[in-house]
Amino acid sequence: MEERTAGSSPSGGSRTGRNLPAAIAVGVGLGALVIATLYTIKELFLVVVVAAVGIGVVEMTRAFASRGIRVPVVPVLVSMTAMQAGAYWGGPAWLLGVFVVSVFVVLIWRMFTGGDGEGEQGTGAAGRTAGYVRDATGSVFLLVYPPLLAGFVALLLAPGDGRDRVIVFIAVTVASDVGGYVAGVLFGRHQLTVISPKKTWEGLAGSVVACTLVGAWLVTWLFDGRLWQGALIGALGAVLATVGDLIESMIKRDLGIKDLGTILPGHGGLMDRLDSLVTTLVPVWLLMSLFF
Repeated sequence: MEERTAGSSPSGGSRTGRNLPAAIAVGVGLGALVIATLYTIKELFLVVVVAAVGIGVVEMTRAFASRGIRVPVVPVLVSMTAMQAGAYWGGPAWLLGVFVVSVFVVLIWRMFTGGDGEGEQGTGAAGRTAGYVRDATGSVFLLVYPPLLAGFVALLLAPGDGRDRVIVFIAVTVASDVGGYVAGVLFGRHQLTVISPKKTWEGLAGSVVACTLVGAWLVTWLFDGRLWQGALIGALGAVLATVGDLIESMIKRDLGIKDLGTILPGHGGLMDRLDSLVTTLVPVWLLMSLFF
């Protein structure tokens, strides 16, 4: 999520440049869905994750197609689902194994079809090989971002206290977005990077403070852990959530698009919300595995 500086031009009824009521309503709805599924049947939450990441994959494949990069969406979606299942029921080794197999599947798939499942530029060898490296590279990228990274949600969820681990991860990432947004709007003056002009150093500071506080609170409450453990998880989450935003900003700038989708009013596409989550996942999982 990009915070807006105080000088941003108004749009959609908000001086921050976002349709704030719609964004808040969507955020509350998504939060309710997460809580309802996570604290009833854990596997239902996993289904929600698969659906959300699947929509994100479709958004990414369409965005890539706008620049002539053809990704076979069906194999990527099947691989993404298999990675979630493998991680949840089999652990890290299964997640890695399914990913490696998936890489070979998409590479072989593209040998015989175009990126969308149809022959590219005719049925001859020249037609099949044209753009192979381009499409294969894009396909492997979309197996990593977001499917492989999202597989760590299942690893967080699998243990007996997995629900609480997921809550810490989501809460820390949301705190980064909210803290950065509020601090950027109220105090943002100094641009963080030209990659995302609306991000400010003040917004980053707000993210770090919010994440550190939320991480310290939840880790001591839910796990009876130490304050420094929660603070470390929170601070690292804030930095990596910001990195995730910047990575997606780079992708969108390179593809020449503003948002990857429009499915979420006030937010954009699913990937516009998943960007900070997927980059925060791995280090949060690692730290929580070490601490608890």
